[in-house]
Amino acid sequence: MKKKPSRDPIAAFEREARATTRVGVGSRCVECGEDRPLALIPGTNPRICANCQREQLGRLPFDDHHPAGEANDSTTIPTPVNDHRARLSPQQYEWPSKTCVNPDSSPVRAGAARVRGYCETNDYLVCALLIPNAEMLETLDEHLEKRLGPKWWVGTEMERFAPKRKPKRAGA
Repeated sequence: MKKKPSRDPIAAFEREARATTRVGVGSRCVECGEDRPLALIPGTNPRICANCQREQLGRLPFDDHHPAGEANDSTTIPTPVNDHRARLSPQQYEWPSKTCVNPDSSPVRAGAARVRGYCETNDYLVCALLIPNAEMLETLDEHLEKRLGPKWWVGTEMERFAPKRKPKRAGA
């Protein structure tokens, strides 16, 4: 899925540039190849990401992400640490600061944060869980078509999943 445009592209660029400066241009985790600067640990040599560092330390590679921001709701979901640092938290930096910090504990701001957090978390889960499965199924269909021919599913248990086409009307 396409990344949504930043509310403040200059601030987003500055955050990314600072992270890149801290870890070095083109840096990657020597263990897994992670290359998002916000997921890499500054000062490690060789360079390592937060996920691999936690695994080396015998810790779980998850953070408790507050989808609505901690100031707005105590609900958390376990999230891979690299994704928390490099995707979900930076998305929250894009929120209006008054919504993120909610200094007066406004229930309306908290509601706005819940909506934003749900949408961003849903988008993250769609990208992490659903899109790869769609791509895998498309690849599998190509493979089956090459191997078994077009309409490979006819006469199999898979035929019940085929889209039902309405007959075209005369003159349409």
